[in-house]
Formats: sequence, C-alpha cells, structure tokens
Amino acid sequence: MRIISGTSKGRKLATPRTHFLRPTSDRVKESLFNILRDDIEGKAVLDLFAGTGNLGIEALSRGAQKAIFVENGRQALRLIQKNLKQAGLEDKSEIIPKDATDAIGMLNQRGESFDVILMDPPYERGWIQKTLMKLNSHPIVHQNTILVIERVRWEPLPDPLEGWNLIRHRRIGDTVLSFLIPHKKGTPNKAGRESQILSPKP
Repeated sequence: MRIISGTSKGRKLATPRTHFLRPTSDRVKESLFNILRDDIEGKAVLDLFAGTGNLGIEALSRGAQKAIFVENGRQALRLIQKNLKQAGLEDKSEIIPKDATDAIGMLNQRGESFDVILMDPPYERGWIQKTLMKLNSHPIVHQNTILVIERVRWEPLPDPLEGWNLIRHRRIGDTVLSFLIPHKKGTPNKAGRESQILSPKP
C-alpha cells in the first residue's frame, strides 16, 4: 500500500496485521482519485471509517487543504498516526477517535462543512444507511459536496436515497465506488454536475 500521487508520492503506508481492517487497494484508490481529479486540491476532506488513513492521506498528498480522519479502532488509530507522520502530513490533519455517526454530530456542532467525504464502512453491517441518515439530520455538507461510498457489489445502496443524488458508479472487481451529491430542492433526480465533474477520464 502506497501513496500514488502528489507531494508524498511513492511513500509506503503501514498496513494492518489483522483481517478486521480492510484497506482500500491501490487499484481502487487510483480509480477513485482519477474520477475526482481536480475536486481534491484545496478542498476540505472527511475520511469516515478511516482505517489506516489510506484515502484521506492520498487526498492530502494531492493537495487537499485539510483532512479529518474518523476512526474508533485502537490499532487503526495508531496506523493513521504513523502513516501521517511518515507522509509528513500531520499539520494538515485531525484524527477523531469516535464512531462515525457520533463524529458527524460533533462536527455539525462545530459548524464544519466538507467538500469531499470519503466513506469506506465495514461491509454489510448497515453502516451506509445509518451514516446517510446521520448526514441528512446533521448536515456537514454544502450543495457542491461530493460523497464517495466504497462498498461490495452485492451490498446495495438504500432505496430510496433520501437527500442524495447518485451520479456515478464505478465497479472494480467486487468493489463498487458510488458517487453522490446532496439533492437540491426543485431539481430533477439526475444532477447536472455529472458531466463537468465526474465525466470518464479519456
């Protein structure tokens, strides 16, 4: 596992010694950031279910203004701290040692708002629906926020997707990346930003 691009390109990241943590593979991570492209530089990023910090650290390396990492596993928290230090990105980051839904409530109280939210919850435990509901009731997003959910292909998104518009899927093996934006009142279900932000890279 390594940093693919940016100021810390090529640096290796510490990986877990347990099967309870499932870091995003380099192949999936590269696909994700190829799709986001310019929607990272200078942006505020929230890495939910951060695990090793793999996704948020990649965002920082690619020029994100700041990244907040939310994780409540002890081993994972140690790995995030170690990886941020190895990448030299500690000054742009904050680690919140909480459950994702509790952290969202806390960030809402602080008045935080994020441009990009990266979400890689444990598979098939209902965390996608719980987190989306929490984001709806404790909004830490704005009208241009992009939410990326990494999930296994046989775990569907909630239907209906209350409060969100699904604008793109990308499947890599058994992993699916789903890109969503907040639903704007008075607009059709299909958001117009898809063509300008998440169009396929040639």
